[in-house]
Amino acid sequence: MFIRAYLRASTSEQDASRAKQQLIDFTNERGKKIASFYTENESGASLKRPELFRLLDDCQAGDVLLIEQVDRLSRLTDADWQRLRTEIKNRGVHVVALDLPTSHSALTDVTHADQFTARMLSAINDMLLDMLAAVARKDYEDRRRRQVQGIEQAKADGKYTGRPVDEALHKKISALLKDGKSIRTIADLLGCSPTTVQKVRKATV
Repeated sequence: MFIRAYLRASTSEQDASRAKQQLIDFTNERGKKIASFYTENESGASLKRPELFRLLDDCQAGDVLLIEQVDRLSRLTDADWQRLRTEIKNRGVHVVALDLPTSHSALTDVTHADQFTARMLSAINDMLLDMLAAVARKDYEDRRRRQVQGIEQAKADGKYTGRPVDEALHKKISALLKDGKSIRTIADLLGCSPTTVQKVRKATV
């Protein structure tokens, strides 16, 4: 069994690796080690997440996909969540989330006598995983709706100026571009998305 940790943040300005030490501590407390980390800045509401699917491609049956919270894995619509769940299940991968205690049993060596208990916990865990994924999606939709309402109100009041540019980040990107670094290297160094780097490059050409 290999434990593969998935770290995700929604935007290039957020630190996707924020929970890394927390995941390390969690596995160490159980006498386990994380084999590899997969980090990306992509929306949890989209299935277009290269690092997540690279993780799944690297997995063998019985491996663990470790996450901090279920919403790091999914803020997907029900249809997309079912597609992802089917992909995970077909590969025989166990999802372990720090905020889902019933999933923690996947890190425990199960004896023959414990098979019944393990199956019961697995069934309960699947149900709770679906519930938390649904809650994460609802939270995403609620926040998007409030954001749209806030923007509309700001526009009506003549106060809307758009999303501010992270000038400090853009200066760092520009400096690394001038130094000849690749887009992927810069994204990895600064913890931002390749899309952000490409935008800065286009603006400075």
